[in-house]
Amino acid sequence: MSQCEKDLEELRETFKSGKTREESWRRSQLKNLLRLLEEQEDDIFKALKQDLGKHQVEAYRDEIGTLIKSVNYALDGLKKWMCGKKAKLPIAAFPASAELVPEPLGLVLIISSWNFPFGLSLEPLIGAIAAGNVVVLKPSEQAPASSSVLAKTISTYLDNKAIKVIEGDNSVGDKLLQLKWDKIFFTGSTKVGKIVMAAAANHLTPVTLELGGKCPAIVDSLSSSWDKNIAMKRILSAKFGTCAGQVCLGIDYILVEKTYANELVKLIKHAIPNTFGENPKESHSMSRIINRTHFLRLKNLLDEPMVKASIVHGGLTDEDNLFIEPTVLLDPPVQAAIMTEEVFGPLLPIITLDKIEDSIEFINARPKTLTIYAFTKDEALKKKIISRTSSGSVVFNDTIIQYAADTLPFGGVGQSGFGRYHGKFSFDTFSHEKAVVRRSFLTDIWFRYPPWNDKSLQLFRTAYRYDYLSVVLITLGLKKP
Repeated sequence: MSQCEKDLEELRETFKSGKTREESWRRSQLKNLLRLLEEQEDDIFKALKQDLGKHQVEAYRDEIGTLIKSVNYALDGLKKWMCGKKAKLPIAAFPASAELVPEPLGLVLIISSWNFPFGLSLEPLIGAIAAGNVVVLKPSEQAPASSSVLAKTISTYLDNKAIKVIEGDNSVGDKLLQLKWDKIFFTGSTKVGKIVMAAAANHLTPVTLELGGKCPAIVDSLSSSWDKNIAMKRILSAKFGTCAGQVCLGIDYILVEKTYANELVKLIKHAIPNTFGENPKESHSMSRIINRTHFLRLKNLLDEPMVKASIVHGGLTDEDNLFIEPTVLLDPPVQAAIMTEEVFGPLLPIITLDKIEDSIEFINARPKTLTIYAFTKDEALKKKIISRTSSGSVVFNDTIIQYAADTLPFGGVGQSGFGRYHGKFSFDTFSHEKAVVRRSFLTDIWFRYPPWNDKSLQLFRTAYRYDYLSVVLITLGLKKP
């Protein structure tokens, strides 16, 4: 038996013991996770700087801070989440009661991504712990410093018989996927998501896939300079100031009317130096590309002749420092790779349309995405976007704030993934809602059982259409059906 199989056997024995089902255990692990985030803040900062070049402010805003908020939200809601919910039963079951009781799924595998190595590892872990599961976390090997910190700190702060970190490359991930799990939670690319789903099918294991896609931003013409400036700050922060655009829910491209395109380009050109300085590489406010492979992929997107010709700002690349400056492109060919593949970097294509309403048709002609952003004050356009497009979420006049909301589910639809988490939705993702029915022996309804007759049929028709009091009155002839 391999060490990995031994670890899983220990986890299953821990789950069988029942201790992870206890509220006290769940609460203690969440409190320890909170302590980990607070006490190991410096090590987390250093790891994120080493892996991605993230500034401490960005690291706290996008990872540590959001996780502290999420743990506290889970601690506040845990008791209520664990309680069963009453459910109604049909008249034919009277007298009886029913409830929905959440139970943990069991042994969970969480495979996280490298762009938010702490947030995308620990956010689902919060839900898995709150729901009472035992967990294996497989961090991304592409963020090795962060993976090492996760392995060291989780084994120190959390119950090592119930929660384990297994590090390694793709081969380790492949071996883990061949094993039997009760739930797999994966964050990453669509390509790898298909591999995960195929492996899970061998054991009929339920999966949650958080994949991403090409998230568009519809930018309508805005009248006031205040609105324009705020919109630019929010767009540039999402595209260039959040992991250098290496984020699944960041803006992938902009859709704008041709008549407004030149003004938009001028606004962006003016806003970039105001946000990141005249030399963004020296500002320390932009993360670096994760590794050389991804750097070359992005450079190749830019090097296509027709794409390079569409650059209206930026384009500087520095392979030694894995840095690409904020780059804006106007009307690159829609058949080019930059418009057919998820960009996942600081390259921002702008596509012009005859009228802004055409953005709906443009979006619908492509795979469903994680988020649609729209900057507009036009209420009619907002209604059309909501009713005539499909995406994991829609955000008007801002970016990425939906990720930080514990009260909203986070997840995709179609090729952008399925399943959802955050807050109570994380608890639900790692739980099975079991139906529990309690019935008395005291009374029974005779027409439930053979032999059948016309009276039985009449009473069934009545029972399934009316409430209990109406059935009694109809049976006694005091009310007409």
